[in-house]
Amino acid sequence: MSGVWVFNNGVYRLESSLRTRVLVHLPSGEVVSSYSSLELILRGLGWERYYGSDPDLYQFHRHSSIDLISLPKDYSKFCSVHMYDIVVKNPNVFHVRDM
Repeated sequence: MSGVWVFNNGVYRLESSLRTRVLVHLPSGEVVSSYSSLELILRGLGWERYYGSDPDLYQFHRHSSIDLISLPKDYSKFCSVHMYDIVVKNPNVFHVRDM
């Protein structure tokens, strides 16, 4: 069971937290809605596609660092863990928001 316990009028109840999270590109204010739009933004920031050994991943790297962003090929499996990985490796460019 996941969610938040809320106390109201002497009664506790569990509210589910089914909020969806989105990755927002801060300079444009746009929600990243596909890998193609994400790849364009990442390329502009100096990231390049990395063709590693795992065919189930999209990977990006920068020559100036050892950082590697690994994303599932299936965009429906793109979750907040992947979003926060992008945010940490690109400070002040992306933000994760609840919708």
